[in-house]
Amino acid sequence: MASVVIVGAGPGLSGALARLCARNGMAVALAARNINKLKTIAAETDASLHQCDASDANQVAGLFADLDNTIGTADMVVYNPSARVPGPIQDLDPHSTKQALNTTCYGAFLVAQQAAKRMRQQGHGSILFTGASAGVKGFANSSVFAMGKFGLRGLAQALARELHPQNIHIGHFVIDGGIRAEHRAERQDDGNDSMLDPDAIAESYLQFHRQHRSAWAWEIELRPWVERF
Repeated sequence: MASVVIVGAGPGLSGALARLCARNGMAVALAARNINKLKTIAAETDASLHQCDASDANQVAGLFADLDNTIGTADMVVYNPSARVPGPIQDLDPHSTKQALNTTCYGAFLVAQQAAKRMRQQGHGSILFTGASAGVKGFANSSVFAMGKFGLRGLAQALARELHPQNIHIGHFVIDGGIRAEHRAERQDDGNDSMLDPDAIAESYLQFHRQHRSAWAWEIELRPWVERF
């Protein structure tokens, strides 16, 4: 059975992707620091839950060791975590900044490293990273988020060149806009599709995973139709 591992899972995009993959016959594993928020999604998708801080090398290694004994090597691994520390540079706390970079970028390296080791032996797989417009252009008072997302994009670009010839598909998704979230009052559907629909994003992830290797992309940019370029 094909399988997917979603790291940094939550009720929004991750939930939509978990449900889509489950409907398509894939085994689902969800990993997050707080797995209590994932119980409803797990019940809907028959997913296994794994507690893991993606910025901790030992916990990430432990996660993949656990997966070895359950679903085995995943066909698709998705990295979703990110952290923001907004504010002018002179006011930023160095410790919080380092933690944010570890979550947004270093954790992606740790997960990709563990996934790639196994996918090389398996002979195939996809590793997908959830990026943002901040990884393409830095905004004022958002230097920490820009550093993390620029690093994530650089990691994805380098891995695509390294791993595509080994039949491991790398994808970086520039999510340029807010994602609709029914569990957040400020992210409700306005009836005008002015925010990204998580189900629509999930469809793009699965389509990307299924691309024929004669025409692999390494990056895709998604934005609502009313978002300015």
